[in-house]
Amino acid sequence: MRQGAHASGCGCQSAPCIPGALSTQPPSSVCQRIETRRRERRGIRSDARQKTKGLAMKNSRSRRNVRVGAMLFGAAALALLPPSMAFAQTGSAPAGAKHLLTLDGRPPLILGHRGVPGLVPEETEASYDLAAALGTDALEEDLHLTKDCILVARHNPWLSDNTNVAEVAKTNAAVAARKRTVPGVLVKVKWAQSPTSGPAEYLTDLTDPADPKSVLKSLIVDGENHTNDWSISDFTMAELKDWIAGTTYDAANERPKVFNGKFPIISFQEIIDIAKAKSKETGRPIAVYPETKNPTWNNAQAIANGCGAPGSHPLEDALIKIIKDNGLNSKDAPILVQSFEPGSLKYMRSHGLETRQVQLIDGNGVDFKTGNVVLNNVTNSRPFDWTVSGDARLYDAMLTPEGLAEIKTYADGIGPWKAYIVPLKISPWKDSNADGTPYKGSTPEASTQEATSLVADAHKLGLFVHVFTFRNEKKYLAADYHGDPSLEYLKFFRLGVDGVFTDFTHTGVGARAAYLRELGW
Repeated sequence: MRQGAHASGCGCQSAPCIPGALSTQPPSSVCQRIETRRRERRGIRSDARQKTKGLAMKNSRSRRNVRVGAMLFGAAALALLPPSMAFAQTGSAPAGAKHLLTLDGRPPLILGHRGVPGLVPEETEASYDLAAALGTDALEEDLHLTKDCILVARHNPWLSDNTNVAEVAKTNAAVAARKRTVPGVLVKVKWAQSPTSGPAEYLTDLTDPADPKSVLKSLIVDGENHTNDWSISDFTMAELKDWIAGTTYDAANERPKVFNGKFPIISFQEIIDIAKAKSKETGRPIAVYPETKNPTWNNAQAIANGCGAPGSHPLEDALIKIIKDNGLNSKDAPILVQSFEPGSLKYMRSHGLETRQVQLIDGNGVDFKTGNVVLNNVTNSRPFDWTVSGDARLYDAMLTPEGLAEIKTYADGIGPWKAYIVPLKISPWKDSNADGTPYKGSTPEASTQEATSLVADAHKLGLFVHVFTFRNEKKYLAADYHGDPSLEYLKFFRLGVDGVFTDFTHTGVGARAAYLRELGW
C-alpha cells in the first residue's frame, strides 16, 4: 500500500515531529501503548544497562524521544491499513476460497528484513518495534560475536556503511584507534581453474598462518577487502551500545535519515525480548529469524578473541545456547535459523539445534542479456566455507535436484535470491551505449521472464521457500512492475512462495491482503 499525505504534526507529547511522516495521527490509545512499552522495555534492559557505561542524561532522554518518534512513524503507517490488512493472516481458508500454493496451504509470511529499514535504521530497537507494529510475522537479524562473545545484530561486520562509527571516531580516540589498517594477503584457491570457476586467488585476513590472532589486524570478510574500516569484533557489547548507533544502509540516499545515529546497536537477546513482548501485546506469534552471518570469518575472529578453542564454532555454539536458554529449541517454536554456509547449518543440526533451518542461496548479479544469475566472484558466488575447503561448486549447484536433496538432509527450507525464481532480461539487447562504452543494463530496464521451477521443485521435497529481498525503491523494480512494489509481491505470491523478506513490512502486508482477497479469503 502506498503512503498517504504528509503530516503537519505529531500525536504524542514529547515526540519529535518526523519530516515526511504520514498524515494520520495515532489515537491516544496508541500513545498510551507506546509509553507503556517504553517503561516495560526500560525494565527489561535495566540489568544490561547497568553493565554498560552510563550515557549522559540529555543524550538518553533524546534517544527515548526519537524512539517514540519512530514508533509514531510506524503507527501512522499502520493507521492507513484497514484492520484486515494490518496483521498476519494465518487462519483457515473461508468456504469457497481458492487454494493457496504455499507448502502448508497457509498465507505466505511477511518477514521483517532487519526490521523495517525502509523507514528507520536497520537492526535497531525502533526498526524491530515498527516491523512488529506494522504486521510482520518475523524479525530477521544478522548475527556476529562481539569482542566479549555476545551475539549482536548488524548486517555487516564492518561498521562504516551502516553505523555512525566514522563520525564517532572524530571525537572518540578509543574508537579511532581501532580502525584496522593492515592489508590482507592473497591465497590461491584449492581447485583447478576453469572458465566458470571464478578468480584463482582471494584475499584473507590470516596474514600470518602461524598466528591465529593475526586475523584481528586486517578486515577481509569472505574474500572482500574492508581494510581501513572498523570491525564489530573489536568492540564489547557495552562499547557498541554506548558509542555507536545505526544508520540507513540500502538505498541510503532515498530513505529517511532523521533517525541516523539515534538508535544504538542491540544484542540478539534484546531482539528475542522484543519478539516476546510484541507477541504478547498483539496476541499473535512474532518469530525471530537469526542468520549466522559470515560464520567462517566470525568463528576465526571469535577464537582469536578467546571465545572458543581452535577449531571450534563459537558463533554457532552461542546461538544454540541462547535458543535453548529462551525455550525456543523446537520445530514449532517461533524461530527460524538461516545461513549462507551449509557447514554452519550442518554443525548446528548435529549439535542439538532442533529449530527450523533455512539454506540461503546468493548470487553476484544478473546478466540482463541472458537473464542468468551471475556467479563469478569469491564473496557471493559460492558459500565461503566451500571456498575455504576447496569445493568448487557454485550456488546454482543448490538448485539442482541433487542440491535440493542435500539441503533437505539438514534444513527445512531455502532462501533464494529473487532472480533464481523470476529471471530478468533486457530485450532487445544492445552491446554498447551511445558513447561506445559497454552497455550493462539495469533492473528498471529489464522485464520479468517465465518463472523457473524452483518453487515447485523445493515443494516436492518438502522444502519451503522464503525469497529475498523486496524493496520499494524504483531502482529495485523490473520494468513491468511500473514502479509499483505491490506488483512484485503479487507475482511471487501467485507462484506459491512461502514467505518474503522485505524492507517495507507495511507494503508486504498490504500486498498479501490484496492477494488473499484475490483468492476469496
